[in-house]
Amino acid sequence: MSGEGDAPKPESDSGFRTQLIDIIPALRAFARGLCGNRDLADDLVQDAMMRAWAARESYTPGTRFRAWIFMILRNHYYTTLRKNSRLVSWDPEVAERVLVAGPTQQDGLNVADVQAALLKLPAEQREVLLLIGANGVSYEEAAEIMGRAIGTIKSRLARGRAALSALVEGPPDAAEASNVTK
Repeated sequence: MSGEGDAPKPESDSGFRTQLIDIIPALRAFARGLCGNRDLADDLVQDAMMRAWAARESYTPGTRFRAWIFMILRNHYYTTLRKNSRLVSWDPEVAERVLVAGPTQQDGLNVADVQAALLKLPAEQREVLLLIGANGVSYEEAAEIMGRAIGTIKSRLARGRAALSALVEGPPDAAEASNVTK
């Protein structure tokens, strides 16, 4: 049950309202100085005004209204800053690249296809592909390991890559083959 003292007095609300409206330009300037962003500053001012209006009963008339409302704005800004520090900004383009993962079931099939195709290659080509392509060995190191000249390693690697590609992806189409020979 509410008593007579619980209801706000209309005349005090109108004085409070007038003070609140009069301080808006100063609040906006202060908020812009705090955050450096016009839109965020306007949001902060609006929130601070709503908070001040909700807390108008706690304001003592005749005290420093300006200091009281600026403190509300400042505290709200730092609370927002703390909350936002835990959030990450959303960039749809970055999110699309990072969050979208291809179906993983195909990856196993692709690896199996490559493994099967590698086993079909001549041993010399397979060995060069595994040394250079899979293990990152340099041409010179591969030549030393296999006891062959660098030119031999390069030609085996080129032939091995072409043969592996043909085995995994299939032979080139007739249209592609005619473009290559032109």
